[in-house]
Amino acid sequence: MAMSVGPSGEAMCDINTTPLIDVMLVLLVTLIVSLPVMTHAVKLDMPNPNQPPPPQDQVQPEVIDLEIDSDGTVVWNGTPVTGLDQLEGYFHNEAAKDPQPEVHLRPDRRAKYGVVATVLAAAQRNHMVKIGFTNVAQFGN
Repeated sequence: MAMSVGPSGEAMCDINTTPLIDVMLVLLVTLIVSLPVMTHAVKLDMPNPNQPPPPQDQVQPEVIDLEIDSDGTVVWNGTPVTGLDQLEGYFHNEAAKDPQPEVHLRPDRRAKYGVVATVLAAAQRNHMVKIGFTNVAQFGN
């Protein structure tokens, strides 16, 4: 307790809050240290290391070159696609093949993200599995 001598001559009684703040800070630090670190896991399907390598005489899958121009035009193996229905039909026909063809997607660097996302969503809806971006070095500029 503190005592102050003033003109009135009465003792002033206040609680010393410094120990209370120290205890609260120690509890806060203890809580922060004891909380588990949040980890964000990304599930990856990695190959089994004990599995023998696949045979080399496998049939190489067909490759589909899919380009997206800056104006939103989608080009399937050199042929412009007129609409989303035609693109869905192409994906549906190709997904039924065995082995399934690989889609090599090459968007122009000025292409809108919405068009690229629509093409990827159409491929996913039609169960296309092998999709990859090609010529992505130009995006580093």
